[in-house]
Amino acid sequence: MAYKAKLEKEIRCPLEYGLDVFGGKWKSRIICVLADGSTPRYSEIRAEMTDITDPVLSAALKQLISDGIVGRQQYDEIPPRVEYALTEKGASVVPILQVICKWSSGFHKGASDKAARKCQNCDYAAS
Repeated sequence: MAYKAKLEKEIRCPLEYGLDVFGGKWKSRIICVLADGSTPRYSEIRAEMTDITDPVLSAALKQLISDGIVGRQQYDEIPPRVEYALTEKGASVVPILQVICKWSSGFHKGASDKAARKCQNCDYAAS
C-alpha cells in the first residue's frame, strides 16, 4: 500500500514548488547524475550516488517521475531493462542547479575529495 500524506501540501508560491520538486539532498543529485544526457539503469544511478539506500533512491525517482522531471523507459526484454533520463522539464532545471552549485562553492566550508568527486557531473565551472 502506497503512503498517503494525511494533509495535502499547501504550496503558496513558485519558489516553494521549485524547492519541493528539485530540493533536498537526493533529488538534485539524481538530476545531476542524469544531466549529461545519458540513460542509465537503476543500478548505474545507485553506483553513482554511493551512499543512498535503495528505498530512498526508489522513492526519489518515483517523485521525480511523478513531477515530470525524470522519464522512465521500460523495455520488454529478458532480462527486463529500465532506463531513466531527464525530461525536457528536467533538463530545464540543470542550469538552475549549476548556478546554485557555483554560488555554494564560494561559501561551502570543509569541501573534501569525496564531496568533489560526487559533484563532478555538475560541471559548474564551465558555465
